[in-house]
Amino acid sequence: MIRSLDTLVARLLLVSLLGISLVHLLSLWTYQHALDQELKFAQVSSLADRLLTIKRSVMLVPESQREKLAHDLSGGSIEAHWTRKQGAVAGGPGVEVWQGLATQIRSLSPDLRPDDLVVGTTTDPHVALVSLRLPDESWINISVFATGRAQSSGHGTVLSTSLMALGVVLVSFLMAGWLTRPLRRMAEAVSILSPEDPQSTVPESGPKEVRQLAIAFNDMHKRLADLIVRRTRSLAAVSHDLRTPLTRLKLRIDDVGSPELQLAMARDIGEMEQMIDATLSYLKGGETEEPLRPIELVALLQTLVDDMKDAGHDATLTAPSHVVIEARLVGLKRAFANLVGNALRFGSKVSVSVETTDHQIIIVAVEDNGPGIPENKLAVVLEPFVRLDDSRNAETGGVGLGLTIAKAQIEANGGTLALRNRPEGGLSAVVSLPRPAG
Repeated sequence: MIRSLDTLVARLLLVSLLGISLVHLLSLWTYQHALDQELKFAQVSSLADRLLTIKRSVMLVPESQREKLAHDLSGGSIEAHWTRKQGAVAGGPGVEVWQGLATQIRSLSPDLRPDDLVVGTTTDPHVALVSLRLPDESWINISVFATGRAQSSGHGTVLSTSLMALGVVLVSFLMAGWLTRPLRRMAEAVSILSPEDPQSTVPESGPKEVRQLAIAFNDMHKRLADLIVRRTRSLAAVSHDLRTPLTRLKLRIDDVGSPELQLAMARDIGEMEQMIDATLSYLKGGETEEPLRPIELVALLQTLVDDMKDAGHDATLTAPSHVVIEARLVGLKRAFANLVGNALRFGSKVSVSVETTDHQIIIVAVEDNGPGIPENKLAVVLEPFVRLDDSRNAETGGVGLGLTIAKAQIEANGGTLALRNRPEGGLSAVVSLPRPAG
């Protein structure tokens, strides 16, 4: 639930929905309360008018007919009687509920004296006794029963306000999508930016705040790209310039009298050259202009395996007869050469397999029978210049760039590289490559 609210659109809709619901409930309560008050006033006014009508009608007929007329005018919640005595006693439980009726009677008949109207209750607060004095000092005594008003159906009100709320939510959704569209476009543009390409930028469009954010991001991206370029050129220049003194050292080895010292010096120079070559290869990894083209992957891997066999290593390939992919030949060959060489450096044999899946993905696994890598270090070894002496033999050489270069080249061809320890022992380097559509 929390994850589903982790977007601006969801949060805007939630705020809108909560606000609309609150206003919706408050407006319904206010409307219902006002309606109750209006109906209550209308009922009290109608009741007061009816009581006064009974009084006026009875006082116009002879005394012998007054009780019968009062009975005839009774009905519903009203029961009227004509007598010579006052029937109601002021006060009683719940009499305050009937004060509105007394006030309305006096409002409709301002000629009434204070003692011409008496309102009281019986033991039942829902029944009021109202006595009205006639001009001849006789009384109309009326029993009035409190009746609840008929409940009006609120379905129409609820339906109309719910439709209004639904419309507001729909408009809020459209507005939220419109407001966040520039941010989504910016996120999409950022996801495909290359840190090594200062010319790639994020579109500086949308609202003012989004434009300011895009401008700041482009400025930061340009500075980072310039920094990467300067760093790469500096390291490449240093690595390249080291070749000159190494060449001079190789020429001067013959001047050393001790054959053992000559061999040690030659070994050190060879190791330095290996480090320089690996560093240059790593630094130039992202600076290729080689185009994508169809490549027969099985033939490429078979060539690498055959080279290893010719060098006396135990290497096998299990693959379909033909698998064609779109890739950069030089970079991909370097990547698989590094993986196969790495497997044979730390194991006595290597097995390469190719498998196609139903999801247009090609899986290449390079497996060895070496000591493997600790599980918590599988991701670390893919970083530049990382060597794990506790899991690999330190005498095997290398500068910690073989797997890094392989990973960079595979990703440059749209694939991924993952390292896994085999249950039976050894390491498995799993490469996933996209297969061309069609």
